[in-house]
Amino acid sequence: MLPATSKLCAAISYRHLRNMTGLRRQAAVAISQELSRLACRSPGPSTWIHQVRRRSSLLGSRLEEKPFSEMEMSYIKQGEEALQKSLRILEDQDDWKTETVAGNGDKVLSKVLPDVGKVFRLEVVVDQPLDTVYGELVDNMEQMGDWNPNVREVRILEKIGKDTVITHEKAAATPGNIVGPRDFVSVRCSKRRGSTCVLAGMSTTYGAMPEQDGFIRAENGPTCMVLRPLPGSPSQTRLTWLLSIDLKGWLPKTIINQVLSQTQVDFAKHLRQRLAR
Repeated sequence: MLPATSKLCAAISYRHLRNMTGLRRQAAVAISQELSRLACRSPGPSTWIHQVRRRSSLLGSRLEEKPFSEMEMSYIKQGEEALQKSLRILEDQDDWKTETVAGNGDKVLSKVLPDVGKVFRLEVVVDQPLDTVYGELVDNMEQMGDWNPNVREVRILEKIGKDTVITHEKAAATPGNIVGPRDFVSVRCSKRRGSTCVLAGMSTTYGAMPEQDGFIRAENGPTCMVLRPLPGSPSQTRLTWLLSIDLKGWLPKTIINQVLSQTQVDFAKHLRQRLAR
């Protein structure tokens, strides 16, 4: 199978064959099938992560899309990279330390990764079905500033296909202006595979959105939210939020850790209030 796949890839690399949509499609199908076959053979992570990683093939999703420009493809690849990196972090259950546990069971954990730094992981259960939570976080993304006081604005700058968007987010200053206003330019990738939804993202550059006056351009990612129905209770959703942020500027680590873990706890509270309305 692999030799045949290689021949197809070589064929579409020649200039006079690049516009042959059928051949490109055939190559994509062959590669996607081969990746799926190899994924099935290899030992993998937990079931839901393995399902998303195996079925989120970038080439496979392209079959349903119009042709993309080179720049658009670079953003799609960045979103896919954020998704894969996030899932690799979440599948490793070792060395997570508890930061805080709320009275309602909401939990924030953290760990330090050599190539990423400190990451935070929120684990909560929301008393709403998955489709409702997904709709609020994805379809109504730009309304987040209406209900989350830690967010001033989320704006979609560009949509690329059905899975990828470029966003500009403005974060509000913390009480007492301990951490001043930050903003982010991010590429976001959303995938729905079976009963699992993954919303992943990471910082990117976007020419039409340079650094803004009054804001420090921070960086995030890889980051993601994973939504799954609570086993035995489809009217409830388990939400896992992996958060990785470099706030930039000079800030003591103790302040950063406190702010980020509290941001996750606050997010869960405000999300529940929004969904209840």
